[in-house]
Amino acid sequence: MSQTLRVENVDDEIVKKLSDRAVRHGRTIEAEHRAILMQALDAKLSFEELAGKMREMLEGRHHTQSEILMLEGRDDR
Repeated sequence: MSQTLRVENVDDEIVKKLSDRAVRHGRTIEAEHRAILMQALDAKLSFEELAGKMREMLEGRHHTQSEILMLEGRDDR
């Protein structure tokens, strides 16, 4: 069941930030608002769900293996 949620008296700066965030994510303001609410209310993710979200966020980025970072840190001492 879907219901309408109306939020009044929102500061213009918050609306601007929400709009900017929606644009970055390719969503409408309403869709971005729903996503933020779901994220805030879905605080109890399993490790697997959280790890999956992290993999999605980092997809396509270059990563240095932890062993290399540890060795470089040790060499700096």
